[in-house]
Amino acid sequence: MSKIFVVYAHYNEKSFNFAIKETFIKKALDEGHTVDLIDLYKENFDPVFFGQEPDTEVLDHRNRIEKCDVIVLIAPIWNFRMPAILEGWIDKVLAPPWAFTFKKLIGNYGYPLGNLKNKKAIIFCTYGSPRMAITTFFLNLPIRRLKRGVFHICGITKINYRRYFAVPFVSDLKRKSFLEDVANSVKWI
Repeated sequence: MSKIFVVYAHYNEKSFNFAIKETFIKKALDEGHTVDLIDLYKENFDPVFFGQEPDTEVLDHRNRIEKCDVIVLIAPIWNFRMPAILEGWIDKVLAPPWAFTFKKLIGNYGYPLGNLKNKKAIIFCTYGSPRMAITTFFLNLPIRRLKRGVFHICGITKINYRRYFAVPFVSDLKRKSFLEDVANSVKWI
């Protein structure tokens, strides 16, 4: 069984993101996995990064990541990115040289070498927009940025990106099917 590290970023326990978190954790535990949860809002995580050395909270999160097999992010997409609290978590925790380093090539150019190669990632994102707006007009910007710009750089290439569109506007039946998809994603682990 796998050790799963969940990073949750939504402030409202009545949100659909909360339902995703609860559904995923319950199914993972039912399947025999262990779950380590960080609720960034409840823990009042400070997302502001100004080049400071990692504090004890960041070092603790890194230690917990080192012990896990799968990293799970659960958050809405606001303005084509995750909430600032999660973006700041990425900046502070998944930072070089811990998560990746650069191999120098010629001159000042190089490429990243990820230090988290043996891990998987699942990303659960909710959107207020319909699928067509994200995939057509905005060229899947959030998925490309998270997969390539965050996890690939850290060495994680086994990524399951689950996204749920127009969440405030869909029926309860559609939300139920979204949650069934969340539960089924545990099989991917």
